Amino acid sequence: MTPRVPRLSILWAIMKKPRAAVERRCRKQASSQAGRENHALSSSQAKPSAPDGLAKPQEEVVLQASVSPYHLFRDAAEVTVFRERLLSWYDQEKRDLPWRRRAKGEVDLDRRAYAVWVSEVMLQQTQVATVINYYTRWMQKWPTLQDLARASLEEVNQLWAGLGYYSRGRRLQEGARKVVEELGGHVPRTAETLQRLLPGVGRYTAGAIASIAFGQATGVVDGNVVRVLCRVRAIGADASSTLVSQQLWSLAQELVDPARPGDFNQAAMELGATVCTPQRPLCSQCPVQSLCRAHQRVEREQLLTSQSLPGSLDVEECAPNTGQCQLCAPPTEPWDQTLGVANFPRKASRRPPREECSAICVLEQPWALGDARILLVQRPNSGLLAGLWEFPSVTVVPSGQCQRKALLQELQSWAGPLPASRLQHLGQVVHTFSHIKLTYQVYGLALEGQTPVTTPSGARWLTREEFHTAAVSTAMKKVFRVYEGQQPGTCKSSRRSQVSIPASRKRPSPGQQTLDSFFRPHIPTDASKLNIAAQ
Repeated sequence: MTPRVPRLSILWAIMKKPRAAVERRCRKQASSQAGRENHALSSSQAKPSAPDGLAKPQEEVVLQASVSPYHLFRDAAEVTVFRERLLSWYDQEKRDLPWRRRAKGEVDLDRRAYAVWVSEVMLQQTQVATVINYYTRWMQKWPTLQDLARASLEEVNQLWAGLGYYSRGRRLQEGARKVVEELGGHVPRTAETLQRLLPGVGRYTAGAIASIAFGQATGVVDGNVVRVLCRVRAIGADASSTLVSQQLWSLAQELVDPARPGDFNQAAMELGATVCTPQRPLCSQCPVQSLCRAHQRVEREQLLTSQSLPGSLDVEECAPNTGQCQLCAPPTEPWDQTLGVANFPRKASRRPPREECSAICVLEQPWALGDARILLVQRPNSGLLAGLWEFPSVTVVPSGQCQRKALLQELQSWAGPLPASRLQHLGQVVHTFSHIKLTYQVYGLALEGQTPVTTPSGARWLTREEFHTAAVSTAMKKVFRVYEGQQPGTCKSSRRSQVSIPASRKRPSPGQQTLDSFFRPHIPTDASKLNIAAQ
């Protein structure tokens, strides 16, 4: 790593100047570079980022106030240094991941693009450690686009189960079928055609496939790259805004190495994932620390504190021609000394997920061949968890008094007449989806004897073993753990399932049972039997 040039002496010299002189210098710098800055923004091909699969048309953005060159790279030499240091670090520190090995060793371009495509879709909103096993199983089952195109949606959902954001798997298969059936088995070769022709492929995924698989010099911006760029150029404005998104894509395109675009994009993402992390970033291990505006800001703030300078002293770092810089944090959000470089990027305010409540039941019946079966019904082919299987459920009011009745009616619509007296409330499960916090009130109903139960279309009876390999969501597995925890001879539910069991149904621990029996007065056997009968 190239030694970092000390800046403390320079910063101290700047702070010794009167504020007016500093402002004049910054305004002069902004004026001299305004032409280059405006050209960089106006010539950018970037457009506001959109979720993959929701490609938006190019939007014209009119800048009402100037953006200081402080947030840009000074010249081509600085860009070259950034590229060289980042790629040198990546060559030494990159993680050994299955999709990287497969893409590197694959000669066929369509197979290479498919390998990258699958990994990029799986990695959306999902951690690398979780994806590795899913990716390995997926590529073993469907090693080519043709194999995936021939698969059923049921098979895709079954393998995807537990990975979350289930529409990703469905759209991935839709894309594979389009390539095979309409594009002659060849994946589009550019980011523009990838995004335009393939369902579920947005701007980021298209750029990743084009750069890694086909060597197109196109930049990418994901969450990790947003964090890296916002810190390197001290961009404190809302990163989800149209203007900031446009500028980040412009910076990514300026920085991408034309000789190694795929490696460069992966290096930028790797840096954000392993070094420039959201909390407690490892700045001392960063290969581009000397180019990082956020790190320079930390040094300046530390110097101001150590010198006990007057609070009225204000050293300008960003000087737009007019008005408030649109890439700086608003004045209402001052610098937080405890966060350091993690002051960037600014956290966008998120709406809390809406809360819903559902009554759900695990219905189990004996089977002629010995193993009991549980009832699953299929969700609609669109909307949340489309096409997956679940236990019968009904939406209810959280504190409603009619949930048992409504749930029983739903069960009987699937399975015919059922003994209402055997429907028992077992506990609750809270599961948060991307935009919904859903509370399941979990019920159980275990039938006795060879009760004839119908199996209408859209329903199926599965053994417990079959359930664990079926296309069911993580939420359903949590619900089933509650049910299993209340059955004799089964394991108690895991703490990770975020479940709550009514106190009336909780069994005391062996130690508590011993204490209870010690303090309980002796009751004659006959009286004990009468007491139990009365209960």
